[in-house]
Amino acid sequence: MNIRDIDIYTTRDLSYDFLGLRFENPFILAAAPSTDNLEMVRRAFHMGWAGAILKTTSVEGTRVDLAYPMMSTFNHDGKKLFGMGNIDLISEHHVDKVENNVRMLKKEFPEKIVGASIMAGRKEDWQHLVERLESAGVDFIECSFSCPQGNIGEDPGKMLAQSVVATELTARWVKEAAKRIPISIKITPHVTDILEIARAVKRSGADAITASNSLQALMGIDIRTFVPYPQLNGRSTHSGLTGPAIKPITLKTISEIARNVDIPILGTGGASTWSDAVEFTAVGAGVVQFCTAVMHHGFRIIDDLKSGLSHYLDDMNFTSVTNIHRRALPHLVTHDDLPRCSVRSHINDALCIQCEVCYVACRDGGHIAIDRRPSKIPIVSEERCVGCGLCELVCPVEGCIEMRAPQEFSTVNYTG
Repeated sequence: MNIRDIDIYTTRDLSYDFLGLRFENPFILAAAPSTDNLEMVRRAFHMGWAGAILKTTSVEGTRVDLAYPMMSTFNHDGKKLFGMGNIDLISEHHVDKVENNVRMLKKEFPEKIVGASIMAGRKEDWQHLVERLESAGVDFIECSFSCPQGNIGEDPGKMLAQSVVATELTARWVKEAAKRIPISIKITPHVTDILEIARAVKRSGADAITASNSLQALMGIDIRTFVPYPQLNGRSTHSGLTGPAIKPITLKTISEIARNVDIPILGTGGASTWSDAVEFTAVGAGVVQFCTAVMHHGFRIIDDLKSGLSHYLDDMNFTSVTNIHRRALPHLVTHDDLPRCSVRSHINDALCIQCEVCYVACRDGGHIAIDRRPSKIPIVSEERCVGCGLCELVCPVEGCIEMRAPQEFSTVNYTG
């Protein structure tokens, strides 16, 4: 289904319950620059986003020293912001400003989900933030245990969610302070065992996990000056990598938690389209957060997200978004449990454009199983082909190369 063929104004009811809250659709804004300004969140809500998590706030007096420019990127195959890096920190707005924004948003948009992200260094501050934001009317709180620039508090410069003990202890502090609202702990994939962290969150009594944050990265080097990106007067630092580039890691993180720990999951990290959201949901996410795609294309992508998902549900004969939840998990097994299938590459001569990309890839990265012919249309040697699938991946023509069981076609070996 091509999203450009969809009538963006045709949508169905996408609402459902999650964490005891009614979401009008599964698309919410992640804590980010897009949610650090009241007018921006208002505009997003008017356009149809189901909710927003206001950018991570702190107690009054917390030093927030931002450096600009704070963003960098690498592009892929002509796609801008395939991966975006940022050296952003927490919001410059302390809790007094954020609690006021919460009150105003809940008054104007009572049907929207307003979340708040928090970070602190002491038990008293964590709990103080929860109490004030809950009193202001926030729907849930997300705790940033995974800022790529490091957490304030016990071990500055490192991520709180890299410690099982600190994660469980701090999450318990936060949950103790919450009287009615759900608490979600935002974790990082930068750990040896993600399940140890997830189980620590579960033991703490927290209501959910946000999986997961951006990845620590070095975005690139200017090979003339040797200054990394982003460049700030000849200096740089590690960035938090977001965008489509990290989607596979997020899917793996969500799926591992969903398969092993009984706790609701908010998915974030790399979702850009409605189909990405379907994938996140299929491996266990209850709602899906968006960040880089919004910063690149604007709040208007919500039209495509809602209409695309609506048509998908109709096409699949699903009655609700919840029908997608966890449907991919039964298909995930260990490597030892994978079926051993006999497949071979098959090239459709009618579709081949004679670019020989498959020939080169197989010759230098596969099994030397594709031969040239005078017609320049490659031919597969069934004897040498093992069915690795590389040729299908590199072929620029959709459907030209496919993997088939040997009995499905007859291959004439070319030896000339």
